This record gives sequence, structure tokens and C-alpha cells, in this order.
Amino acid sequence: MTHAKRPLGRTGLSISPLVFGGNVFGWTADKQTSFDLLDRFTGAGFETVDTADVYSAWKPGNVGGESETILGEWMRARGCRDRIILITKVGMEMGPGRKGLSGTWIERAVEDSLRRLQTDHLDVYLSHKYDPEAPHEETLAAYQKLIAAGKVRAIGASNFDATQLGAALEVAAEKGLPRYEILQPEYNLYDRKSFDGALRDLSMAEGLGVITYYSLARGFLSGKYRGEADLGLSPRGGGVKAYLNERGFRILQALDEVASRHGAKPAEVSLAWLMARPGVTAPIASATSLDQLDSLLRAASLALSGEDVAALELASRY
Repeated sequence: MTHAKRPLGRTGLSISPLVFGGNVFGWTADKQTSFDLLDRFTGAGFETVDTADVYSAWKPGNVGGESETILGEWMRARGCRDRIILITKVGMEMGPGRKGLSGTWIERAVEDSLRRLQTDHLDVYLSHKYDPEAPHEETLAAYQKLIAAGKVRAIGASNFDATQLGAALEVAAEKGLPRYEILQPEYNLYDRKSFDGALRDLSMAEGLGVITYYSLARGFLSGKYRGEADLGLSPRGGGVKAYLNERGFRILQALDEVASRHGAKPAEVSLAWLMARPGVTAPIASATSLDQLDSLLRAASLALSGEDVAALELASRY
């Protein structure tokens, strides 16, 4: 399977057009399954894995850090750290007083992440969400120290709106601090409002790399949820209910039509649409089985026609 790598904004890094979502490690994928998935993903010529310190704290019995720990154990077992582009994040609550983007917390959190990941550096470190209590200058100064120490190669922001991102970029330019080079927004065929428009315009004008999350709308765009009765099909089903409406079904119908023209699956078409979207570097997608993963990987070699794209654009209009 061949796919061209794409520059990740101005970071100097190049990545394949699909990023593996590590939110499943230690949640819906146990350690052995996670190892198998990572072996298959990298064996197919892909290299970028996205995780966060807080993954997967939401599972009963977990405390956060489970995903990073499994990923670290896998990289060590395979001796492959130098072949992986590693993305992790800081900012979500890891316990009382252990959250946000203050310089003090970033300095502690990065050491925790490096230890769990069994590495001495992160390729990309993301502010997981905007922190109104931490001035951009304080956050970026903390990142500057980490970059100078060789612990972080590039920084980015997730869940920032255009105003927040614009302000951070301005502070970086004014104070001579490192700037966010990567944006990680929620974006997919259904959820288009928060990225399309000012945020997309800004990220394209500034030459940012864009890696989308919830690229399959929590699994809705895989087509396996066609009605209320399907919501029990997976642990993520509850998050899908909001998509079961006229617009959602219109999008699924268009996905079905395009998929049938290509002998592909709806999830593959959804990801191929993102990969072809100007301003998007690569979508994140996660899988819990090898069959699911093989399907997602096929998206990287699926070329949509102008007619396909037009049909998807029409169906996903608000």
C-alpha cells in the first residue's frame, strides 16, 4: 500500500495521511490487542501515533496514563522509537491540581509522560484544551524550555477556537516564543462548524499542520449505527445518539453511494474525504480490531473523484 507523506505544517516533520488514535489503548483495546494493532499499523508503512496523558482515565479502575504506558512498552519491546512520530498532550485533569497549562504543571506533566512513554523526547506536544487561567506567554515559555532541552520537537493546540489560537500566535510572535505549529480540531463530515470558517482560514493562512480528531464522528460515520437499536453495539454508542437525525442519515446515504462506487466502506470514504480536504494534514482514527484497522488503512489509498466530493459536500451542508 503506497501513500505519500505530507509535511506537518512548518515543523520539519512529515507524516503519513492517517494517524492512529491511542485513546483505545488500555480502554477498549487491552495491552496485547494494542501491540497487535500498532504492529499492523507500522507494518503497513504508517508512523504517527496520537495519545494524551489523560487517556484512558474514564474507564473504571483507570487513573490516566494507561495509553502512554502501553505505547511506551510497545516501543521499547520493538526497539522502534526512532521510527515513530509521537504525539501526546497536556492540560486535561489528571487529579486535584494536576491540570491546565501553567508552566509549573507542564514541567511536571512532561516528565510523567516521558517516563510512561519510556522516551527522552516527544515529537509533538499539544495543549489539550484552552486554559483561561494560564496566560499564553507562560505556557509558551514553558514549552520553549522543553524545546531548548530537546524534550519536545514541536508544539500545537487542540480544542482552541480561532480567537484563542490567534492570540497565542500573536504572543509567540511578539515575545519571540515558539508558536503552535499544529492544530488538532474536532472535524468530520458531520461536525464541520467548529473548524470550517475562521479556524480553518487561520490555520491555512499560518501554514499550520492540522490533525483532526473524532474523524469518524465517534464511529457514526462507519455506518454501523443506523438507528436507536444500534447504540448498544459498542461502548461508544451513547455518544452517537445526537447524530441520528435527518442530516446524519443524509450523510450516511451519500457515504453508502460513494462507497459502493469504489467497493469501499463508509468509514474509508469518510477518512478519504478528510485526507483530500484542503487545510487538513491527516485525520486521527482508532481501531480495536485488525479488521477495523485494515479498513482504515485502505482509506489512505482511496482516491475520491470530484463527483464523490461534491456529493459528500452537498449531503453534509447545514
